[in-house]
Amino acid sequence: MDDRPSYTLPPLILHPFADAAGPNKLVESSRASLKLQGLLPAGESTQEDLDRTLLEGRYSELRMLFYVGRDLARWIEQCVEFVDREHLEPGISRQSFATLLVQDAPASVQAKLRKWGVGDYRAIFTRALGLQCLFANAPSREILSDDFVRNYYRYADQMFALKQGEAEFTLIASRDFKFDLYSSGEYSRMLERSWGE
Repeated sequence: MDDRPSYTLPPLILHPFADAAGPNKLVESSRASLKLQGLLPAGESTQEDLDRTLLEGRYSELRMLFYVGRDLARWIEQCVEFVDREHLEPGISRQSFATLLVQDAPASVQAKLRKWGVGDYRAIFTRALGLQCLFANAPSREILSDDFVRNYYRYADQMFALKQGEAEFTLIASRDFKFDLYSSGEYSRMLERSWGE
């Protein structure tokens, strides 16, 4: 029988982050990428048109991931405060919670993400946290080079790996550290119901 203590962490709350045109830009960007690779016919689009469409979509992705990263970073800070308050072992750090999110999110969190249509949450969380290391605020398109926008995911992945490698940390598991995932609207409604009771 396992007698390790189990801890309940603060809930992870994700806020809406897309503008109205965001989903369309992402679809058009994916099509442009396929056309640029020769996997779809280019039609009447020029190479320049396709590249511009690709970059618009990639920038939209980057902004969305930046805001997801802001929510994830906020949650990680809350978890670090929880560890300090509960006087848990000192090796549990920001990197511990980032690894928990990316490598071992609770099954209920993974199920909710799938229900929301998130196919590869590990890549999303990795890149979102990587972008948080790079930018204090969502960068405007004008300050980013086309090369960075085109390949932002590679930079974000590398930044996440660098941040994780900054110091040794204790690995933690979802069997010992449980948390729930909510959209901000869902969490607000839940709070309103509890206040009404």
